[in-house]
Amino acid sequence: MDKVGIYEFMAEPFHCDFSQRLFMGHLGNHMLNAADFHSTDRGFGMRYLMTIQRSWVLSRLAIEMEEMPKMYTKFNVETWVESAMRYFTSRNFRVVDNEGKVYGYGRSIWAMIDTETRQPTDIFAIDNGAINNWIVKDKECPIEKGGRVKMDEGAKLVRTIDTYYNDVDINGHINSVKYIEHVLDLWDQQWYMAHRIKRFEIAYVAEAHQGDRLSFFLQQTAEHEYCVRICKDGDKECCRSKVVFSPWK
Repeated sequence: MDKVGIYEFMAEPFHCDFSQRLFMGHLGNHMLNAADFHSTDRGFGMRYLMTIQRSWVLSRLAIEMEEMPKMYTKFNVETWVESAMRYFTSRNFRVVDNEGKVYGYGRSIWAMIDTETRQPTDIFAIDNGAINNWIVKDKECPIEKGGRVKMDEGAKLVRTIDTYYNDVDINGHINSVKYIEHVLDLWDQQWYMAHRIKRFEIAYVAEAHQGDRLSFFLQQTAEHEYCVRICKDGDKECCRSKVVFSPWK
């Protein structure tokens, strides 16, 4: 089995926005599914981990796109493990069509947790460190890694929302992709008619659960660059995000 997994998806019409291009949230979901397909096929995926009270949780995700696939377009998400440490592993993505056109790339950091204690657990304890057999160090991923999202007291509270059943994933906490969607909803359709998302970053800090109220603090940090801090119960930080826009040409 090849170390790089390749999985085909399609930009389904109801997964696209008014511009007939794939929503960023759905692309993120495809990347997460590709990660699970890849790890499951190689023996360290969720299907096996949940039998031993373990689970993967996403810690960081950065996606940088030159273009989003248009409606009905078939495309591939390639994914591979770049490195592994005791408590974290890095996984990369490339979004490309069958003719070799590259839409963009992604970088992610994952932790493995004990589903009972919710604490990080030793990745190398799974099948005697078998994940090391799947590391690919020579495949290019030319985008920057996600860095620390820096914000100060100038961030303004712009929205507070409730969370419900559909916000929760198989790990029992608010779904990683739901955070992406909630962040990108801070801008309206009029804004997206003039701007596209060039780069999206998110770093998860603490879990939130159904019933938690999420508060969104927004700060512009550069031209076309915005940072968002999401807190539950008013001040307990759950995650931070950075969005870099590019005006439509």
